Amino acid sequence: MSQQHLPGATGDAATTPPPEERSLSDVLGAVAEDLTDLFRTELDLAKAELKQEAGRAGKGAGMLGGAAVAGHLVLALLSVVVIALLDLALPLWAAALIVTALWAAVAAALALLGRRELQSSNPQLPRTQQSLQSLKENAR
Repeated sequence: MSQQHLPGATGDAATTPPPEERSLSDVLGAVAEDLTDLFRTELDLAKAELKQEAGRAGKGAGMLGGAAVAGHLVLALLSVVVIALLDLALPLWAAALIVTALWAAVAAALALLGRRELQSSNPQLPRTQQSLQSLKENAR
């Protein structure tokens, strides 16, 4: 048996009158307090979920950054090889210009695709949405 149920115990159980003795204003006050606690809990859940997802996204972004640096070095060296091969048939400046134009086109295409993806992104909080949906259904 917990201490709240013992005679003379302190806390909410000792100060709250039995349900049949509570006034309507006491009941409404308790409901309002419970709703406030519920909303605070939902807000804390959303914050925790965002923090967890942000940490995961940060870790992934760091790994992608490292891969991008390594990929950049590979592409730079590959570009030198392509320029050297084109130099066998063309002047060096023409070979370098062709490779530069190729990379400019690739950069422009990737920038447009990336921009489109960012504009269509819609971050969601699935557990919070599910919890709020169940609250909404239970309120009916």
